[in-house]
Amino acid sequence: MKKSLKEQVLEAENKWKRALADYENLVKRTQREKENFFKFANRRLLEKLLGVLDDLELCRKHLDDQGLNLGVEKFKELLESEGVKEIEVLGKNFDPQLMEAVEMTAGPKNKVVEVVAKGYLLNETILRPAKVKVGGPPAGGVDKKL
Repeated sequence: MKKSLKEQVLEAENKWKRALADYENLVKRTQREKENFFKFANRRLLEKLLGVLDDLELCRKHLDDQGLNLGVEKFKELLESEGVKEIEVLGKNFDPQLMEAVEMTAGPKNKVVEVVAKGYLLNETILRPAKVKVGGPPAGGVDKKL
């Protein structure tokens, strides 16, 4: 059976609309992927820089130097401008999504009692989990390494 001219035009129009919608979806998806690529392209470099920040903050604990303090604060501002944000964990309930428990020690049950290494988010995703000591009754009254 032959389709009428009207049916053929309607079919071609529907195909054209589907193709246009597919193309628009492709453009949107490509744009999202490009944005995500740029958001997370620096991830490896930022992870390395966190190690440097850890060392600088350790130095700051032992030295009372205004220049070092200023440098550390500028470093933190730079990281924040790139989407890096410190995860606040001290005194909070242990969250395995954001933290890694390295030791269980005396203190309030399931609360973070000490931060061993700070954790950070990059654009609201985990860049590095916080390494923490979690409160609870230690086995046999002795601190227990995990």
